[in-house]
Parts: sequence; C-alpha cells; structure tokens
Amino acid sequence: MTGRTLRHELLLVLALSLGASAVSSLISFTGALTEPGGLAEQSAQLNGSSAPDRPWLDLAWQLFGIATALVPVVLVAHLLVREGAGGLRTVGLDARKPGSDLARGTVLAAVIGGSGLLLYLGARAAGFSLTVVPENLPDVWWQIPVLVASAVQNSVLEEVIVVGYLLRRLDQAGCTMWTTLTVSSLLRGTYHLYQGIGGFFGNAVMGAIFVLLYRRWGRVGPLVAAHALIDIVAFVGYALLAGKVGWLPTD
Repeated sequence: MTGRTLRHELLLVLALSLGASAVSSLISFTGALTEPGGLAEQSAQLNGSSAPDRPWLDLAWQLFGIATALVPVVLVAHLLVREGAGGLRTVGLDARKPGSDLARGTVLAAVIGGSGLLLYLGARAAGFSLTVVPENLPDVWWQIPVLVASAVQNSVLEEVIVVGYLLRRLDQAGCTMWTTLTVSSLLRGTYHLYQGIGGFFGNAVMGAIFVLLYRRWGRVGPLVAAHALIDIVAFVGYALLAGKVGWLPTD
C-alpha cells in the first residue's frame, strides 16, 4: 500500500475507535475544567447501568455495548488478512503461547496496577484527577461476569488498536521507533483524559512501557493479559469494596 493509503486507513480505523474516544475524552476534560470546583469534586463513571430497574434489558444493553466495541478489532483483523498477513496472529494475539502470555501479563499487571493505584490516589488528593467510579451496575447475578467481560473487551480493543495495529502501520509508513512510541503513548493518555491529568500521565507512561515491551516480545498477548487483569481487579474490586474501606473514593 502507498503511504497515502496507509494514512487514510489508519485515520479511519482510529476515527471508528480510540481516536474518537480521544476527542470525546478531550471534550469531557474541558467540560470538567470549566465546572465550578476542582477536579477532585467531580466523578467519571465507567460501566454504568443502562436500565437500572430492568435487569434483563440492562444485561442486553451491556452485552450489546461490549460486542459493538470489539468491531474495530474485527476490522483490523480483516485488514491484516487482506494485506496478506496472518490476521491478529501478526500482532501476537493468538493461542500459540498462552502460558508465557499469562505469566508475563500477570507480572506486568502487578507492577503497573499497583503503581497506577498509588498514582491515582495521589493525583486525586492533589486535585489533578476526577473520582473514577469503575462500576455502577445493579447487584444482580450478571454483575461480575459483565465486569470481567468489559475488562477483557477494553484490553483487547486498546492493545490491538493502539499497540499492534498502530505500530505496524506507522512502521510501514516509515516512522521512527521513537515517533511510534510517542504517538501510541500520547493517544492512550488522551483517551483517558476524562479521568483528569493524573489519568493522562499515568496511562501515557503505561503506553510507553507497553510499546517497549511489544517491541521486545513481538506479541500483544501479554499486554492484553496484563490490561485485562488490571481492569478486572479495578472493576470487580470496586464492586466488592466500595463503601467498605475508607481509602477507596466512591464519589
């Protein structure tokens, strides 16, 4: 493909996925900055209920949202196959090394997850972050399974698009390694900007680390595992602990 075709394809994929999320997050952050009071007095809600008093309808909406959020990943897989590559296997999302991917991902999740929690609490205390509410689902039988599915969806979408696919296309366009690292990490930080300045910097650093590890391992599998574990702990942990421990902000 020509450089122009690569750029157009990349822009379209991002416009249908995390590029649009970055613009939405920037608008949300601007709104939060212009609200009376500090950022710490405001909240950003994830995994909210769509029909609080109608559990089955709410479940249908949750599953619909998770499924449609993964459509850009399917599109990327199609584009990679059409290119003559091996689909998502090209970026290392397959079942060839499940044990290695999970082991690396678990260690990475422990390091980044713990550091990220401390950074969030510190940024919120300093007034640089909104209160992040990871879930606000009704207390029904499908609450935990939906939170786990949402965490997996987030990890697959972000690591395939912002690491595997983005880096491949930027490499093909002739960008340097440091350019690709900067673009990927800043994009990740920007679509988390709705959480505040702390969310931006924390995720940008995480993005840079993930890019370097992807360059070393050649697989997004460990990154998907790490991201999924971080989000599962955050979502499910909040559901189990909110209101029961004093150090966890709830509003």
